[in-house]
Amino acid sequence: MAAAAVPGTLGTLQAGRARLVASCCVRLGPGWRLPGYLMGPRVAPAIWARGWAPAVGGSAPRRGYSSEVKTEDELRVRYLEEENRGIVVLGINRAYAKNSFSKNLIKMLSKAVDALKSDKKVRTIIVRSEVPGIFCAGADLKERVKMNPSEVGPFVSKIRAVINEIANLPVPTIAAIDGLALGGGLELALACDIRVAASSAKMGLVETKLAIIPGGGGTQRLPRAIGMSLAKELIFSARVLDGQEAKAVGLISHVLEQNQEGDAAYHKALDLAREFLPQGPVAMRVAKLAINQGMEVDLVTGLAIEEACYAQTIPTKDRLEGLLAFKEKRSPRYKGE
Repeated sequence: MAAAAVPGTLGTLQAGRARLVASCCVRLGPGWRLPGYLMGPRVAPAIWARGWAPAVGGSAPRRGYSSEVKTEDELRVRYLEEENRGIVVLGINRAYAKNSFSKNLIKMLSKAVDALKSDKKVRTIIVRSEVPGIFCAGADLKERVKMNPSEVGPFVSKIRAVINEIANLPVPTIAAIDGLALGGGLELALACDIRVAASSAKMGLVETKLAIIPGGGGTQRLPRAIGMSLAKELIFSARVLDGQEAKAVGLISHVLEQNQEGDAAYHKALDLAREFLPQGPVAMRVAKLAINQGMEVDLVTGLAIEEACYAQTIPTKDRLEGLLAFKEKRSPRYKGE
């Protein structure tokens, strides 16, 4: 029975559920119809419609720690090649300011994320630091102190918006925390699907020390990651955790002893990204969407979202390739189609 035909409260709930699932399908891909009782009009989103591909390079990044770093070098976007093709690395490089969020860095992050979200060649994104011992120290307080009170709110809104854009990227994202991740830096990591850290890394939402609160999604994402009570404890106390402590409370998935180069977490993130590469690209995108959207709703609605996402994989060439590869006992060659 269609939701519109059901009277009373149940009809209202089902209609709301249908609208929610429809909104999720708008993000799945063009030409999608809802399954079963959620059947509705075709939708044609723009999320995969555009293409953008800057210069690529698979060589190891050149680290630059000088205070002479140009503003255009504060964020390095690297498209890896060869066996790592499909992995993109976002490297923050503001050593003189502990990788803190400046107006320019936020602008560059927004531009990079806008390009990545519509590039179907991208399979996994790693967010890391190019600076030893630092992931991101949060907002640039030296820049913040020069702002008028009327400027602070809009700028924090821009930070929140960029972090939300990262959270909404359609492909898996991994935060490689090899150093200090405080305030907005931890909020950036929380927006990623997976977090890995060195045991020597330090993480915390410390805003209450400055008589403010986390403004980049920390009050919402931290409780969802580790539970409400513990999240409150950490935010109220402005406590900073090391890698082992963060792993113990579920804030990160993996903790590693730091190596001599100071990039142990990055190498673990790269290993994880390589594990993701062989999987079907469309399946990866819709799996992420099903999990993210389903966690925000009741189980019945979540299962409807899963149904819609699963149905998106059925007409793909990749699904047929997967079956053929299984039959022929070979590795599949997926193209994201």
